[in-house]
Amino acid sequence: MLPVAAALLAAYLIGSLSFAVLISRGMGLADPRSYGSKNPGATNVLRSGSKPAAVLTLALDALKGYVPVLLVLIYGPRFGLGETTAAFAGLAAFIGHLYPVFFRFQGGKGVATAIGVLMAVNPVLGLATVLSFAVILAFSRHVSLAAMVAAVFAPFYQLLIWGVEPSLLALVVMAVLLVWRHEANIQRLLAGIEPRLGAKPAALPSTQSERRAASKHRKGHH
Repeated sequence: MLPVAAALLAAYLIGSLSFAVLISRGMGLADPRSYGSKNPGATNVLRSGSKPAAVLTLALDALKGYVPVLLVLIYGPRFGLGETTAAFAGLAAFIGHLYPVFFRFQGGKGVATAIGVLMAVNPVLGLATVLSFAVILAFSRHVSLAAMVAAVFAPFYQLLIWGVEPSLLALVVMAVLLVWRHEANIQRLLAGIEPRLGAKPAALPSTQSERRAASKHRKGHH
């Protein structure tokens, strides 16, 4: 049990690294939790106007789901850990992204991290899920809708193609959590006010100096 607990804890801590916040700080951008959807994820970072920051956030968020699973698959067998533990390590990393211990448990919605987990657990399943995401996104231009549909499809693909495996439970839990985290998006979609891909909030301060100036300006009007 100790190796399993250690693997899950390490995966959770890796998942708790909020790269959207860290990259935005490093590049002098506004905190993604302060504008747009206030979600620390790649889509909201894109609204800052910095595509490199968004791409880097997307890649690192996916890697933090991919790497823990891969490490368990490679090094786990010598400690008696197998594919089941690897799948749940991915789930632990995903939960870390949603509730990061390093950021007051205020995390993102886990789309990129979930994709990373799926690609490590089963690359074919991961590609099928990404393709589903891309198709829905192309037609709707709503990242949230594409993410939720793809998340629901993933365990169904697993069940229909590969059958009932221990990893199926981890995939179902991940899908349920991802959809649940999109509750506000669902309400906006139903109301027809959900922003489409590429939408940028007005007057977004992009640097620390601009944010300070904006803050002083607001205070001057009170």
